[in-house]
Amino acid sequence: MDDGKRKIPLSTEGHKDREEWLGTLMNQYGEGLTKLAYHYVKDWGRAEDVVQDVFVSCYDHYDDFRGESSVKTWVYRITINQCKDVLKSSVFRKTLFGKFDFIANRETDHTPELFLVQKETEKQLARHILSLTVKYREVILLFYYEEFSIYGISELLSIKPNTVKTRLDRARQKLRRLMEEDGYHGR
Repeated sequence: MDDGKRKIPLSTEGHKDREEWLGTLMNQYGEGLTKLAYHYVKDWGRAEDVVQDVFVSCYDHYDDFRGESSVKTWVYRITINQCKDVLKSSVFRKTLFGKFDFIANRETDHTPELFLVQKETEKQLARHILSLTVKYREVILLFYYEEFSIYGISELLSIKPNTVKTRLDRARQKLRRLMEEDGYHGR
């Protein structure tokens, strides 16, 4: 969760140059941004391209950051905007329903049978999250997978906190309904 305490210094103070700053940014946020981009564009290669473009943009706009939000919020906002641009582009017309590899590959101490059931449930959930419209998918991903607060999501998406809460609630209801249609009746 972004509590605003862990910010990357944006001035050249503490950094020899822009390249050092960018390296720190890439190390700190690269993996998370790629996962976020994947949830939007549903293709790992395209997600990596988006994040590469995001880092180029961060490098280009290094001096433009005003410090009105944390660096994390700033770079996630750029990523979300870039993903939305990709989704709107005429080139991006096919949708790939992949898996959340980072979820499916988690280690577990369960029996092999329980592991298989859990893995299948996670695949179903991932498929259903990816089938949600962007406005519902993004709040689910930012809240549960990127661990942003309601207010952090509000700032990131430039919407009111109550709108975030409403979208989260509706997304949960849709996911619950979709999982029940698949025969899953867990919590």
